Amino acid sequence: MGRVFVAGSINMDVVATAERHPRIGETVAGEAVFYFPGGKGANQAVASAKQGVPTTLVGRLGTDAFAKELRTFLAAQGVDLGFVKHTDNMHSGTAIITLANADNTIVVVPGANGLVDADDVAAPVLAKGDVAVSQFEIPLPTIAAFFERARAAGTTTVLNPAPAKTADSALLDLVDILILNETELGVLAGTELSDGDPPARFAEAARSLAQGKTICVTLGKRGVLALLDGGEPMLVPGREVKAVDTTGAGDCFVGALASQLASGEPLRDALAYANVAASICVQRMGAAPSMPTREEVEALLPPRRPGEIVTSARSSDQSWHPPPAPA
Repeated sequence: MGRVFVAGSINMDVVATAERHPRIGETVAGEAVFYFPGGKGANQAVASAKQGVPTTLVGRLGTDAFAKELRTFLAAQGVDLGFVKHTDNMHSGTAIITLANADNTIVVVPGANGLVDADDVAAPVLAKGDVAVSQFEIPLPTIAAFFERARAAGTTTVLNPAPAKTADSALLDLVDILILNETELGVLAGTELSDGDPPARFAEAARSLAQGKTICVTLGKRGVLALLDGGEPMLVPGREVKAVDTTGAGDCFVGALASQLASGEPLRDALAYANVAASICVQRMGAAPSMPTREEVEALLPPRRPGEIVTSARSSDQSWHPPPAPA
C-alpha cells in the first residue's frame, strides 16, 4: 500500500449558523456558534486517514490556543503530524464561516499557513506508489516545490486549486490529477461557468486544461464529471441526500480519492468511492469532524461501478449515455 502526503492548511473553523446569510451592510441574528477543526489540508488528510491509509500532513500551526486543540484532534484521527511545525509569534489559520440553509460563506485568515515553505515540503521522503496532495491555501511556490519532488520520486500528484485563483502553467504541468469545482474550473480555464450549465460545457472547459492530466469536476448533488487520460468524459452521478453542511464536501472527496489511489484502486473505482464519502460528509456538521470512516463508505458503495459517458463537448447532443459494460 502506498501512502498519502498532504501539504496544506490547518485551520480552526469558527461557524455561525443563521436562518439566512446577511446582505452587504446588514446584521442578522445568529442561532449558534461552533468551533470545528478544519483547513483544506487538514480536512483532506483526515478524510484519507479515516479510510485506513497511512497519511502524513505537512504544514504549520501558530502558538495560540487553537494550535494545541488542532494538533490533538488531528492526532486522534490517525494523521501523522511529524512534519507539522509550530511558528512563533503567529496565530494558527482561522476560517470564519456563516452557515444558512446548508450553504456557507467563508473568510479564511491564513496565519501560519501562509508561511509553509519549500523546506517544509522537502522534509518527507516520497516514493513511487505514494500520492502527494495539495490545495491553494498555502503559497503556490511551495506547492510547486512539493510537486517537483513528488514527480522526481514517481509519486502521483493531486491538486485541488481551491480557493479559486489563477495559476501558471508551470505549476499545472506538475499535476497528474486536477480536482476542482465549476468556479475553480472557470477561473483556470478563463471562462464563465455556473452549476446549471450542461455537462458538455464543463467537459469543454476541462479539455482546455487536460494536457496529459486527468480532470475531475465536482458538481455537488449532480455528481462528478471526469476526463480520464484524455478519453470521453464520464459522469459519476451524485447521491440524493439531505445536506446539513457542505463545508468539507470537496475536501472529503479529494482525501478519499487519494486514499483509494494509494491503495492501488483504479481511478474509476476511486471516483465512485470518493463520491459516496462526500455524500456522507454533507449530512454532518463541521469540516474535518464530518469525514466518514472506510466502513461507513463501504456500506453504501453500489455493487457496480456507476458512470456514464457524455458525448463530445463539440457535439450538439448534450445528453448522457451509459458506459460500455465492464470487461
